[in-house]
Amino acid sequence: MRKINEIFYSLQGEGAHAGTPSIFIRFSGCNLRCAFCDTRHEEGTWMTDEEILGSISPYPTPHVILTGGEPALSIDKELIDLLHKAGKHVSIETNGTRSLPQGIDWITCSPKEGAPVVLPRADEIKVVYVEQDVERYRKIPASLYFLQPCSRKNTHEVIDYILTHPWWRLSLQTHKYIDIP
Repeated sequence: MRKINEIFYSLQGEGAHAGTPSIFIRFSGCNLRCAFCDTRHEEGTWMTDEEILGSISPYPTPHVILTGGEPALSIDKELIDLLHKAGKHVSIETNGTRSLPQGIDWITCSPKEGAPVVLPRADEIKVVYVEQDVERYRKIPASLYFLQPCSRKNTHEVIDYILTHPWWRLSLQTHKYIDIP
């Protein structure tokens, strides 16, 4: 049984796969308490893996995103294997403070201030910018590095930072701009 906050179908709003139709499996619970968190991740319903698969089966996309809270607290290789058997491409959005099971197709690590990252690598690093030292996150091996404004109020500050540090790319929470989940 896994505690699920919600399962929904929408477009990925951030990072390398922005605009991709995706099934979001949002797990309950997190090991961090970030002031800017936009998710009520404490609430949820206990579901079996079969119930989770049944909930995602009506959606036509193969792209599944495990998110939270912190999904690494709830997932294992068994779930990843079941999603693959169902024909799904499995992505995860994690804070990077926990090890991950083998087999995840795309890892987005969104490190948080003061929390050590234990992942040996990620496909993309996505940092929510709140005027912290972000260059230390470049030590985490990844193909892509994104900075994301914490709110619309600091968007220009993020753009200015990227213009002087061009190894970073801009990630906007486009789902919030176009008002979709």
